[in-house]
Amino acid sequence: MNLLLTRRHLLAQSAAGACALLAVPAMAQTETLRLAFIPQENPQKLLGDIEAITGWLSAEIGVEVEGFVTIDHAAAVEALRNGDADISFMGALPFVLAEAEIGAVPLLSEIYRGSPSYTGRVFVRRDSGIETLADLRGRDIAFADPVSELGYLYPLAEFERAGLIASLADADTFFGRMFFAGGYQQAMQAMAEGLVDAAGASQFADLLLSPDQQSQVTWIAESETIPSHVVIARPGLDAEVQASFVAAMLRLNEDENSEMLRYLYGPDGYVTADPTAFEGVRAMASRYGLLR
Repeated sequence: MNLLLTRRHLLAQSAAGACALLAVPAMAQTETLRLAFIPQENPQKLLGDIEAITGWLSAEIGVEVEGFVTIDHAAAVEALRNGDADISFMGALPFVLAEAEIGAVPLLSEIYRGSPSYTGRVFVRRDSGIETLADLRGRDIAFADPVSELGYLYPLAEFERAGLIASLADADTFFGRMFFAGGYQQAMQAMAEGLVDAAGASQFADLLLSPDQQSQVTWIAESETIPSHVVIARPGLDAEVQASFVAAMLRLNEDENSEMLRYLYGPDGYVTADPTAFEGVRAMASRYGLLR
């Protein structure tokens, strides 16, 4: 069952869950396990992907697994807080915000190109004549999500590092207009089609474009390294449920199951999350007033 939830339906949530890493037998609980997915890609495509992966997880875990697409990261956190979702896929920044708010604990981290971390980049079209961040003064830029590390905070911080803005609050005075497109793919598509001059997104976000579009875009700035997307659970989710879910997800690393990874944003695999890996994100969030 796949639902496209509205923000209004999702007012009130966050995340958490510890996990035992041992493979365990099928869960004793009979309740449905509900997964929240953020619209990093086209939400309509995600609906088909969700149906495929939840079907596979249902068979692996032994209980029904359902998934739905939220409007954005904040809505995913709200779904966890309300109990509308048990587990969610999200970025490192929304995780640390949920951690601070209700004590969320990460379960799994994505692996890309052999690493559980990557960077944010500022992308432009090759024919735009834009070669530096300074060239974007007065231009339009699209970011993925206001509660996103690689889709907003870290790429924007590069403008501060370059001395072009005094703080994130000054961004409106530097750019012509700033947009939040709703996901990496949407921000990149807006840039590639000339609707905006630049896009702030993950270093791998250009892979969400068509091959022809990929050849027409480049990047002009790159952020420091940050942990890749994580999988977290709501507070109070049964430990056996968490362990069964984690064990199933780790089996996606096996050759016979790896084809299913394309239904989960296309990572190379998953590893157990290391809470200490998010110290830099916590520091960045505190620096910009996102953590109390």
